[in-house]
Amino acid sequence: MPVLNLRSEFAESDDLPTLMAAIGRRARAAARGMALASAQTKDVALRAIAARIRANAAEILRENARDVAAAKAAGQTKALIDRLTLDEKRVAGIAEAVAQVGALADPVGRQLAAFERPNGLLIERISVPLGVVGVIFESRPNVTADAGALCLKAGNAAILRAGSDSHRTATVIARAMSEGLAQTGLPADAIQLVPTRDRAAVGLMLTGLDGCLDVIVPRGGRSLVERVQAEARLPVFAHLDGINHVYVAAGADLDMARTLLVNSKMRRTGVCGAAETLLVDSAVADTHLKPLIAALIEAGCAVRGDAAVQAADSRVTPASEADWRTEYLDAVISARVVDGLDAAIEHIETNGSHHTDAIVTEDMEAAGRFMAEVDSAIVTHNASTQFADGGEFGFGAEIGIATGRMHARGPVGVEQLTTFKYRVHGSGQTRPV
Repeated sequence: MPVLNLRSEFAESDDLPTLMAAIGRRARAAARGMALASAQTKDVALRAIAARIRANAAEILRENARDVAAAKAAGQTKALIDRLTLDEKRVAGIAEAVAQVGALADPVGRQLAAFERPNGLLIERISVPLGVVGVIFESRPNVTADAGALCLKAGNAAILRAGSDSHRTATVIARAMSEGLAQTGLPADAIQLVPTRDRAAVGLMLTGLDGCLDVIVPRGGRSLVERVQAEARLPVFAHLDGINHVYVAAGADLDMARTLLVNSKMRRTGVCGAAETLLVDSAVADTHLKPLIAALIEAGCAVRGDAAVQAADSRVTPASEADWRTEYLDAVISARVVDGLDAAIEHIETNGSHHTDAIVTEDMEAAGRFMAEVDSAIVTHNASTQFADGGEFGFGAEIGIATGRMHARGPVGVEQLTTFKYRVHGSGQTRPV
């Protein structure tokens, strides 16, 4: 299979640029085949991939045990080891997630717009695959299958670069995916895992591999995303931080605000959709601030606040200026009182990361202004920030959350892994001189 061939090629030569260029060329050729594949063929392939993952579960678990043992020996954190570790249930979940991607509607070939010009030309805007997607990820081996399946469903080829911690596990999963593709007559090279832990491979991917890569998606910590955004010579779908706000505005129902706040912060503190800052409008501070802070603390969350928040509860510690721009990814939140909607929006625009921000209020005019003026990829009204997830949007799996302003924004699912082209239908029209 292609993964093994590439490993053999690398064994014969330590010329990493040559290896990576070969991967790029193979991916570009495979992308042309994937772009022509019917929806039915892609879905059959994804079901075959899911079956291959299930069939190879013992090997996946065996290689994963080696990865976990190496991570423990290297002194990696418990959180990383938990993300890395697979068991039978998690492997079954990986296979099921691939099958679910196959059940999604085909995003390719959709007519996005159609219109007729005065000269009789008929013009269509049609969704088409992006081409070759590079995915660089760290310790989660399931990303191999999740990202690969999404790319395939959208008619793309994928070049996957796993972190050194999950490399053995990812290799087996990627091989199963290539086998599933070949089994159904699709190009096995549409899924390729970079067969080396050498970090220089990342740098080569960021150059675009001589035009063979069309977009890069980093999945990992801040240092990885910062590097990709700084060095990439091609478009990047990513977010650097999830500094998300819950603004409890004038007109907020206290019970609703309390429930939404605790869920936004504490449902899962380590996800990018977790709230990191609470803003309470001065108009409701007398009635809402103390119970909201108490609810957070009683849920196990440490609160760092301004003077008004500290005065409301003696358990609050002072917030520093840096706290307003910190993604804690932990049971910690910063909180302050703001003087009205304009001040809340100003705080978010100054300190936020344009990821996900929420307003809680029954005032529809204020909610409308917030939704229009807060320039984030996702804005919610009377809903938790933890809905920042492709599955919750009905997109199925996601390859990440994008906060840029070009093309994909918010959860990046199969639809966002396509672009479009125009088809112009004429009957002999020429453009006048």
